[in-house]
Amino acid sequence: MRATAPKEGKIELIAEMDGLLLVDIERMRAVNSLGEMMIATRSSGFPVKKGDKLCGTRIVPLVIDKHKMEQAVIVAGDKPLLQLLPFQKKRYGLITTGNEVFYGRIKDNFSPVIIDKMQEYNCEMMEHQILNDDHQKITEAIHDMLDAGADMVICTGGMSVDPDDKTPLAIKDTGAEIVSYGAPVLPGAMFLIAYTKEGKPICGLPGCVMYAKRTIFDLILPFMVADEPVTAEWLAGLGNGGLCLNCEECHYPNCMFGKGV
Repeated sequence: MRATAPKEGKIELIAEMDGLLLVDIERMRAVNSLGEMMIATRSSGFPVKKGDKLCGTRIVPLVIDKHKMEQAVIVAGDKPLLQLLPFQKKRYGLITTGNEVFYGRIKDNFSPVIIDKMQEYNCEMMEHQILNDDHQKITEAIHDMLDAGADMVICTGGMSVDPDDKTPLAIKDTGAEIVSYGAPVLPGAMFLIAYTKEGKPICGLPGCVMYAKRTIFDLILPFMVADEPVTAEWLAGLGNGGLCLNCEECHYPNCMFGKGV
């Protein structure tokens, strides 16, 4: 990040790379609560591009007592209020599950959607398998992809509660730690994310990701590509702002979807 001062008394931070912006909201609120000074940022947890403005700050009355500035330094602490985590080029494995697709009764319309979304972050698909609803085969495929060097594995289909929906069981049987099966986001309530002991994410994506413009996957993906672990606490906070209005013309991320954390 680099600082600029386009006008007297005002400082802005500009992104010098593509990445995930994280803001320490509580400490920023503490600084803003002191009065006579302000910091305004882009929403935390969203992707930014090189050249994007990240935040602006200024002294409101233009002149401020030195003691107030010293208070701000204490309140802000010794860690940055903003972090910009660079996106990493990831290699991923994709597993499409479901008897209907496996036996050719319906076309696989899910994989092209995932491939397009992953290309937004310059990620490379290293392997794609289409499997029937056999949880042991799915578990084995996940292990094989991880052993072959995949940085993450994405599973589509089989995430509902029907008897033949076995993807959650298959992910559980890998031994990965399940952070959450379910998220307070619509579309995307039946999302699952787990991490291996090496910290590699395994995702189970609900069917809505295939047809909805933006879903839980769009909120999670920047974190995975920036190597920032997704926590159950963070997921729980997505409920405030987690309702996508499915606007006829989508302006994401320039909207309120996912910005309530």
